[in-house]
Parts: sequence; C-alpha cells; structure tokens
Amino acid sequence: MKIAAQILDIARERGVMIATAESCTGGMVAVALTDVAGSSAVVERGFVTYSNAAKIEMLGVSPGTLATHGAVSEEVAREMAEGALAHSDAQLAVAITGIAGPGGSKHKPEGRVCFGLAMAGHPTQAETREFGPQGRAEVRRLSRDHALALLAESLR
Repeated sequence: MKIAAQILDIARERGVMIATAESCTGGMVAVALTDVAGSSAVVERGFVTYSNAAKIEMLGVSPGTLATHGAVSEEVAREMAEGALAHSDAQLAVAITGIAGPGGSKHKPEGRVCFGLAMAGHPTQAETREFGPQGRAEVRRLSRDHALALLAESLR
C-alpha cells in the first residue's frame, strides 16, 4: 500500500516509532505497515486486543471505562492508543475498536468504529466513523485505511 510506505518514510525521517492497538481489525494495520520492506526501523509493535480482558491487561484500559462506555467507544479508543504508547517505546500510536459485523445493536450498530490517535507531547484524539452495514470484510478494510490515513495526517 502506497500510504503505508509514505507513513514509514516520514516516520523514519522524523525518528518516530509507531505502535498499533487493534480490536476489530485484528492486526490489519500492523500488517499493512510491516508488508513494506524496512518497516522494522519504524514499527515498534502491534497489540491485538480483541477481548476486554486483553484491552485491560495489555493496554491498561480501565475496567470502569469499559463498563461505563463499552468497548466500542471513543473513550476506550483513547485509552487503547495511550496504553499502546505507555506499553511500548513508540511515540505514535493508533487504536481501533468497533463492530465489523455481522450484528450490532440499536445503540452500537454494525459498522461503527472508534479510533484513537496518541502522539507523545500532543493531546490524544478520538473519533467515530459510521461505515454502515457493508459487511465484515469491508468494514475492516475501511477501518484499516482510515487508521493509516490518521497516522499519515499526524506525521504531516
């Protein structure tokens, strides 16, 4: 992917290491980045935290935040991104948590994905995208692509 190579080039130039914290994408962002030769100079690590227990144990997400807001929330995405920084030597982290489908509920529909972006020395950002019920593979692909776009924007 061209965007992944661009992210790696800019991060390498700036001496920035990247970590990923992924739930519904199951490591797709890390795969996109590490598919590029030389990515080890930039990609510090990736966390695949599919369960709530993994989010708590590996990233330090608060059980209270999960209980109050649910795993698919900007609050959890923010804590995932911050946890990826805290549990790595990276200076930039992106987090993804969502409902790829099938399924969902009235309050958390299929295709809702929350993203977190944490960068050392900057406020953590979080946002939600409503991709809609496009099917599991497409929601995951769109989520991966959006996370890569967030990384690219943050490095510009």
